Amino acid sequence: MPAFRLIAAAALILAMAGCASLSGGGSGPGAPQPLKPIDAERFYSGRWLEVGRLPMDITEGCVAAATAYALRDDGKVDVRDTCHVDTPEGRERAISGVGTFVDSGTNAKLRVRYLWLIVWEYWVLDRAEDYSWFISSDPSFDKLFIYTREIPTPEQLDALVRRAAELGYDTDRLEFPEPLAN
Repeated sequence: MPAFRLIAAAALILAMAGCASLSGGGSGPGAPQPLKPIDAERFYSGRWLEVGRLPMDITEGCVAAATAYALRDDGKVDVRDTCHVDTPEGRERAISGVGTFVDSGTNAKLRVRYLWLIVWEYWVLDRAEDYSWFISSDPSFDKLFIYTREIPTPEQLDALVRRAAELGYDTDRLEFPEPLAN
């Protein structure tokens, strides 16, 4: 029975991992360095909506994705990644982890441990001055995610896609899953 639970937990982690990025080891040239420091109290609080991403097997059928952050008193970050299967009203998938900053002073690189099995790292490559959007990647340049606080207009989403292209990403491959209502 414990082995079954371990396998089930691992499957759940892999199913939800689209909300973060696996650290290192990719075949890409490496992601660009984050451009701006992050005010941890402002950024790592509340819910962010995933409005664009590069496709991955683990995000197949995953729509209405969001990440909720809560900054802890010990300086770490509670992370809860969610999505819904096939439609925003579909069954919710969720996984929680604890993030640790890996870039002293800028707070733009976060390593998240989900349960005890998987560690994911992502970098906030760019963000709005008003903290209304951000673009994140893994260090290997293989993953890309676009997040906003509110559902963006088509014009706002186009601008974010252009920004991702300026950062060197192949935005022709981006997918835009149906968003979660605010």
